[in-house]
Order: sequence, then structure tokens, then C-alpha cells
Amino acid sequence: MKSATLLFVLTAISVFCQIPATDAAPPLALFQPGHSHQGDSFDVGPREKPWKMDGIGRSHFPITTSNPEVQMWFDQGNTLLQSFWYFEAERSFRWCLKLEPDNAMAWWGMARAATSHVRSVKFIREAVKREDKVTDRERLYIDALAAGILDDPIHPLTAAEKSAKTKEILETIILKYPDDIEAKLLYVLADLESNRYGNELILQNVLKIYPDDPGAHHYRIHLWNSVHPEMALASCARYAELVPDIGHAQHMPGHIYSALGMYNEAAIAMDTANRVEKRYMRQRMIFPWNDWNYTHNANYLGYVLEQLGMARAAVENAQQVLSVSFDPKYNQEDKSGIHFQGVIAMMRALVKYERWKRILDPHTFAWMDNPRDNIYKSYCNTLAYIGTGDLNKAEDSYAAHQKAKDDLKRPELKYLQETYEVQDAELKGRLAIAKGDTLFGLSTLEDAAKRDIKMREGFNDPPFYPGGVIYNVLGQAYLANRSPSLAAIAFENTLKSVRADPFALAGLVQAYSALGEKEKARQMMGRLLYVWSDADPGLPWMDRARALVPDATPHDDSPRPQRSYKQTALDRFGPNVWEPYPAPSLDATDAKGQRVSLDQFKGRNVLLVFYLGDECPHCLEQLIEIGKHKIDFTKASTDVLAISSNTPAHNAESLSVADLPFRLLSDVDHENARRFHSYDDFEDLELHSTILIDKQGRVHWARTGGDPFNDVPFLLKELARMNAQ
Repeated sequence: MKSATLLFVLTAISVFCQIPATDAAPPLALFQPGHSHQGDSFDVGPREKPWKMDGIGRSHFPITTSNPEVQMWFDQGNTLLQSFWYFEAERSFRWCLKLEPDNAMAWWGMARAATSHVRSVKFIREAVKREDKVTDRERLYIDALAAGILDDPIHPLTAAEKSAKTKEILETIILKYPDDIEAKLLYVLADLESNRYGNELILQNVLKIYPDDPGAHHYRIHLWNSVHPEMALASCARYAELVPDIGHAQHMPGHIYSALGMYNEAAIAMDTANRVEKRYMRQRMIFPWNDWNYTHNANYLGYVLEQLGMARAAVENAQQVLSVSFDPKYNQEDKSGIHFQGVIAMMRALVKYERWKRILDPHTFAWMDNPRDNIYKSYCNTLAYIGTGDLNKAEDSYAAHQKAKDDLKRPELKYLQETYEVQDAELKGRLAIAKGDTLFGLSTLEDAAKRDIKMREGFNDPPFYPGGVIYNVLGQAYLANRSPSLAAIAFENTLKSVRADPFALAGLVQAYSALGEKEKARQMMGRLLYVWSDADPGLPWMDRARALVPDATPHDDSPRPQRSYKQTALDRFGPNVWEPYPAPSLDATDAKGQRVSLDQFKGRNVLLVFYLGDECPHCLEQLIEIGKHKIDFTKASTDVLAISSNTPAHNAESLSVADLPFRLLSDVDHENARRFHSYDDFEDLELHSTILIDKQGRVHWARTGGDPFNDVPFLLKELARMNAQ
């Protein structure tokens, strides 16, 4: 590259940066390197071709096509949609469009798989344009989806009116094509909470004819997830068997099991789902913030482990979530995302099991100075100081919690209001009891307990309240004040909301023993012994209960027999521990013609940048910005490698013109780009990628897409976290 050419490219950076981003495909003359020729809607989502997937269940949705391969990929995409795996479903539908760009139903599938309204609108409009190419049945499917997505500028409809129109068209398909089960399933999905028993009859009708339909089993679980969960028990077992290789299919039965107090089965479900997701992330080279269900599942697994008395495992599980790399878009410390779910899971486990010293350790949470963290920090610390007997510090921490209330007036923090009010009442009550004001403390705790239960109503997810059920706290306070009858009422209130809660069972053993109701105490002890059959040794709740009823035997009152979580082998589903995935092999040539591989950098971090060569002004901007921080990267024990499809000779010429303090590597045939998923198979495009590889040769963080990543301060901060870990 000549000096004049380099100067032109650097000058052009500002010109290209001013090209407006639109959803329409830009003229080729204005095409930005690394961006899709089809517009912004194709700059996100999967960029590599699909593969034939096993273990996802089976379904068949016939569409108009002359290519059997298109039908095969469409069926795979539709099957994935039935388990809500939208990202991988889109990959299959995109390949359908690669083979048949005018396939209306492939556009329909894209609209369903898209996770943003803007993209769904774009795709369903393309499907509508091609309605003349499909059958009446397919046209009705397109119209049903369009009715729920598109706005009518002349006669605008409310969301409820759009939903009603969608269901009306689906009803038309059901009546005109009674053998078409997909319309019945979509109708149930669109009507989940409106008519539970009517929808159950529809699903029973489908399953009578197609007993192995994954969508029918999945939607039944969602149908009964929050109400009468026992209705979905049969589908839980079958769905997990039919779809072993989709994490969400393993996860959803865990919701039902947890709601029924079947914590062994819930742990098997959640752990299996976690392993499936970890295996998928490792194989496909993605991170938890690219995998929509992983963190929610990990959080739920932590809760179930808590219920099983496996406190150490619950804490380790939360630590795994907290160890995930940060990302300036998807996983930020101060936002409600992956990191905060890890914080919630850690708080919940430590508070529930009274690990007060761990809570007060400044390294446990690394709290930030923002309203949300100030509220949770002061809540946890107040409990910990009460627990350790330091009431002066507890009062100071509670004062900080009260002061944080002022921040809740901000609209963006409204979601914390209810949680804060429960926390405030709980802390006030606990602190009052600790200071000797028992009557006020008990009445305040009762108010907190009622608020807590109300907050949990109809909520079948891992609790976001950072502790246990407050009725258990109230029950223990009544026991401490020799009021076992009131304690029994409090613990029984817990069991009405959280079935087989072990802390309530342990409390009832104490309460009934104090009341002289030995048989009831023995029954509660038997249930506790079963729930905590594999609990950590030395739990004080168990020890106190066992001392009172030493002759009880384990008893499970679940609606069906459970397997033992501890004795169920799950290794075949995937690894138990999340960690950064191993970097693919790098086999490139530098400007001097020397072979370069990652093995040459063992013991050092590597910043690997895939750029698009001289024609991309944004890439050069990125490389120059990285070059400015040469000393910072050296201090972070990090080598920088920049790789493109330029030849070694071309790179040597570029280095003679531009003073770039790192090696330029050649990947002429894009083999390295494909291995690192820095290539778009759908449009045969090179992509920008910025990748952090740790000293063990694992990919700690990566960003791939149409634009290069220019946030060098983030890279340096994340390198510091890598080195600390």
C-alpha cells in the first residue's frame, strides 16, 4: 500500500462514518466493509451456516419449495422455534434464504426467530411481498403473524386487538386444515394465559395423535408453569427425553418440579440444562451473554441447590456466573444482566445460610457506587452485622439503606421500589428484636413477611429477593420468644407459598416439638430428611431438628417418585464448570513469511484482531488506536496480532508506510477467519473480530460484526480482570 493510498484511506474514515445506517440495503457504492448487503437487519444474528442438529425433537411443516434441502432446513428451524431457540432457528431460516431468496415462508420463519420488533417487521414485510408464491394455507400463516406485528397507519390497533386478529386467523387455519397441528400449537402459544383449560384440551388433542410432538409438551409446561403445575408433570418427563440437546427443553421441566417442591428432580433438570448450554457454548465458541437462557438457568440451579441444603455448591454456582467476562454491551457491572444475576444468586445463598463473614468480605461482591448496589449492599451488611452481634454497625448500615430510598424516586429505579419496601420492613424488624424491642420487631417482621409472600405470588422463577422466605425469619423469632404456636403458623405460611421449603420444615419440627405434637414433628422431620438427604454436613437447622426427633426416617410427599440428584450421572450432557472456550488453531504467515501460531504465545495474553484490509477505513482506525496503547498492552502481558486476507508482501509494504507496533498476519483463504467465526457464510463476507485470548490459550472475550471494536480502555480493563483471575 503506497503512502498516498494510506493517506486516502485514513481521510476516508470520516466520510464512511457519516454514512447513515438504514434498514434498507445500501447501494454497493456506499457498501460498508463487513456489513451485510441486505441491510442492518442482517448485521446481527448468526453468520455461519447451519449444521444438521440432533437431539432437538422432530416436526414437519410442509412449505412451497422445489428444493428438498430448503424443506429440511425449514423443518429444523421450525422445530427449534418450538423450543424457543430463536438464534439457532434463524440460522436455519437464513440458509433457506441463501438457497431460495424468494421463499416467503423462510422470511416468515425469520420474522418469528428475530428477537427484535424492528427486525421482525422487516422480515414479515418481505414474506407478505411474496404471498402470491405460496398456498392458501401458507398465506394464512403469513397473515396471522403480520396481523400481530405490522401496524395499520389508517386503522391502528391496540396490542390486544392485534392478538385477537392473529388468533382469529389461526382459528381459520384450524377449521380449514384440521390436520395441521402447527396452527393449533401457535394458537395455544398466542393464548397461553387466557383460557388454560381450553388450551389444555387442544394440546391433549394434538398429543393423542402426535404423542412425541415437542412443541405440544413444551407449551403445556408453560401453560401450567404458574398455576396448577402438577398438570404438566407428564409432559415434563417426556419433553426432556424428546429434546435432550436443547438447554431450554431441559430447563423448563425444572420450573414445574421446583414449584411442586420436587427439588431433586428440579436440580437434575437445571443442572442438565446448564451442562447442555456449556457444551453448546464451548462447541460454537460463544459466551453466556450470547446464550439467552444460560444465566437464568444458572440462577435457578443455584436456588434449587439452596433448597437441597447444598450451600457450598450454590455459592460455587453463583461464582461461575460472576466469573463471566464483562462486555460493554451485553454484560455490564452496573446494569441488570448476567453479572447482576450472579450477584443476586450469591446474595441469596449467603443470606439464606447466614454466611455473615463472607458477606462482609469486600472481595465477595465488589459493590459499585450506584443506587441499586447501595440498596443491596446496605441490606446485606445490616443483616451480617446483626448476625455477628455488632449492632452499632448494623444501625449505621440500616441508616445507609434508608438514605438510599431517595434514589428510588428516579423513574429508571421504580422496579426496585417493592423490593426495597420489603427489605426496609425486614431490617427494621430484625434490628428492633436484636435491640430488645420485641413486640415492635415481631409486628414489623410480620408486615415484611406478608409483603414478601405477595411479591412471590404467581412467580415461578428463581427468587430475586436476596434471602429466604421472611415467614421463616418470623417463625424463628417466635421460637426464640417461646411462642411455638405462632411460629408454627408462620412456617406453615411459608409452605403454602414454597412447597417443601426445608427451612420451614426444620422450623416446624421445633415448633411442633415445643407444642408436644410429636407425630406432626416426626412427619416434618421425615420430609426434611428427604429434602436434605444430601445436604452439607453441619447445617444448624438440621442439627437442631435432628436433636429433637432422632428416630424419624426420610419421607417424600411429592406427587411422584423422585430420582436422587447426587446419584444421577449427568456428565454425558456436558461439562459441570463454565470456563472460556479453547481458542481454535491459528495458522497464519507474518509479513516476513514466518509461520505464526498461538502456541508461540503460551504464558501471555493475545489480542487477536481480524480486520478487512486496506479497503476498510474503520479497521485502520482501530489498528491505529490499539497501536497508541502499545505500552499498556505490554504491561498487561499481552501481544497484539492483526490478521487479514492481505498477502505477506502486501502487509510488509503496509508496515513500511504505517508505524504499527504489532505483527500483521496473512489469511489469504480466510481459513483462520472461518475457524474463529469471523466470516459470514451466508454472504461470503469477511467480518471484523476483536478477540482476547488468555495465557492458557482460551478465548476470554470476543466481539464479531460489521464494525471493528474501538473501546481500547475496555480491553485493558478486561485484561486486568483476566490477569487477576
